[in-house]
Amino acid sequence: MKSVGIICEYNPFHNGHIYHIEKVKELFPDSTIILVMSGNYTQRGDMSIIDKWTKTDIALNYVDLVVELPFMFSVASADIFAYGAINILKNLGVSNIIFGTENLNEKDFEKIALAQRSEQFNILVKKYLDSGINYPTSLAKATYDLTGIKADCPNDLLGISYVKELINTNIKPITIKRTNDFHSKSLDGSIVSASSIRDALKNGIDVKKYVPSCTYNKLNNLHFNEGYFDLLKYKIISEIDYLDKYVNVDEGIENRIKKYIYESISLEDLISKVKTKRYTYNKLNRMFTYILCGFTKEENTKKLEYIRILGMNKKGRLYLKSIKNKSNLPIITKYSNKYKGLETELKTSYIYYSKEKDKVNLTLMEYKHKPIIK
Repeated sequence: MKSVGIICEYNPFHNGHIYHIEKVKELFPDSTIILVMSGNYTQRGDMSIIDKWTKTDIALNYVDLVVELPFMFSVASADIFAYGAINILKNLGVSNIIFGTENLNEKDFEKIALAQRSEQFNILVKKYLDSGINYPTSLAKATYDLTGIKADCPNDLLGISYVKELINTNIKPITIKRTNDFHSKSLDGSIVSASSIRDALKNGIDVKKYVPSCTYNKLNNLHFNEGYFDLLKYKIISEIDYLDKYVNVDEGIENRIKKYIYESISLEDLISKVKTKRYTYNKLNRMFTYILCGFTKEENTKKLEYIRILGMNKKGRLYLKSIKNKSNLPIITKYSNKYKGLETELKTSYIYYSKEKDKVNLTLMEYKHKPIIK
């Protein structure tokens, strides 16, 4: 049996994702479609507006198998995010990964990926960082210097990280051109960005036109980082002298947090005050999520221990059966305290569900919930 992989967050699943999956099915009509999906937290450090089990249930209307990207990879820089996702797909035996891109094609990605693995690239990035330019811009400038290719859009940057991980593997990347701007807040047409949908939901704007009914009917009890600011502020103040134990709290940034935490009235306010050229919005957003969830440097092993199945249909079950003994990682369908990564998932789920009325039962789902079968 053949399979192809998609790396996703589905925050939330919308019409653009349906378009993407339909293109994948056109290209690989007989293949099992496997999703590696971030769970309750996303790459930018945002909470997923709907929980991972609901996202899995929605996705299984369109794909065959859904696998969880663990917290330590899903809330991380592009290279770490890609490392986790690609290695899961490699162990699941996919022939291709298919991802959206703003401007680049497969040849562009290969050229850039090879350039970024060179020592010259590292030297150029350091030069730009030392001049006071932030990390993402330094990467883009060094890339352009070596390749003449402009790469500064979010999906293109993630794609570069994917292709770097694919070098020396048998997995081939396939790109599908995005139909909209990743950061656009416009609600024109039926396919719009997930960012614009989240923004609309925050402002009470109806999004029925932009998402399938299976998503629309689940847009209740939404999770946004701002709703957890009081809890974050309490945690920071209560551990004010020990913040540097958490991931991303480096280079004295804890001193800026100490300086501004007492007067900050929201997460956005705190980030705007703490932000520096070296500490971008996304890096700070992830850092505050790490602090909120108690995710320490000691805990952040960046080690894949398992492949956790969140859901599958009949085709997905048959595929799992066919490759069960071929993966170098254990494929698991239930919680086990033998894996440190699952302890992190449980802990972060306590935080995620802490604002819910039914928070006890929802958190119990983390180790009692079996994969969703469709």
